[in-house]
Amino acid sequence: MEPQLSTYLDDLLDSARARVAAAAIREPLAALQARAVEVEPGPSLYDALAGPGVAVIAEVKRASPSKGPIAPELDAVAQATAYRRGGAAAVSVLTEPTRFAGSLDDLAAVAATGVSALRKDFLVDPYQVWEARAAGSAAVLLIVAALDEAQLALLHEEARTAGLDVLVEVHDDAEVARATRLGARIVGVNARDLRTFELDRQAFARLRPGLPSGVLAVAESGISTPEEIRDAAAAGADAVLVGESLVRATDPAAAVAALVAAGAVDVPADVPSGDPRPHPTTSSPTV
Repeated sequence: MEPQLSTYLDDLLDSARARVAAAAIREPLAALQARAVEVEPGPSLYDALAGPGVAVIAEVKRASPSKGPIAPELDAVAQATAYRRGGAAAVSVLTEPTRFAGSLDDLAAVAATGVSALRKDFLVDPYQVWEARAAGSAAVLLIVAALDEAQLALLHEEARTAGLDVLVEVHDDAEVARATRLGARIVGVNARDLRTFELDRQAFARLRPGLPSGVLAVAESGISTPEEIRDAAAAGADAVLVGESLVRATDPAAAVAALVAAGAVDVPADVPSGDPRPHPTTSSPTV
């Protein structure tokens, strides 16, 4: 019998802590921060998603705990380049090595293409925020279910200090409330249940009304077709995050283009856009 995702999650969080401990021995936090502030963060994720229509965040992912290997030979840069050709607003990069076969090298390589890159991993420590900044990332993912109130606030603030946007991921009403208290500007509703790994296709439509006005809402998981993009738009999505179907596609650029077209709307000229992030620091911050 397959283990429940809570077991997966516990294992992934333990693995993340072990990775941080090992990395901090090789490069202490202060040294990492000094190196990171010399790297400009990527283009604002907030701005990339804030335009008209439903933006597509396309994901670079080789494997998952539930599906095992998906695209083990995937070339991160080639995939991200195809996504951009198709009109993706941003690229999410899995950096978790054990279950998802990702790496920080993937993130740095994708960010170097100039796209707004999101580090998708199991963040448990400020060290990982600065790893993302050092790789040229634009943003990091914080999973509310994986963090207590203090950890969530600490990591959110650390990301803002590093000049990065934050996609705060929620799964239920209680987590929406926590994200709201945090002042999250980008909130992703993951339709995949963290306890059972089952997909609840109504999760986004159910939780979206609980998000405050002005928050960018991202529908995550279970989206692969233009019709599902249109459903997400009707439910109030500003963006969607799409992974498995795109890494399996024979023509990922065309697959992204079809999703982008489904989420497009006619808009007036001169629609304003703003980047709410603080300006990145240019000298080593106080630890």
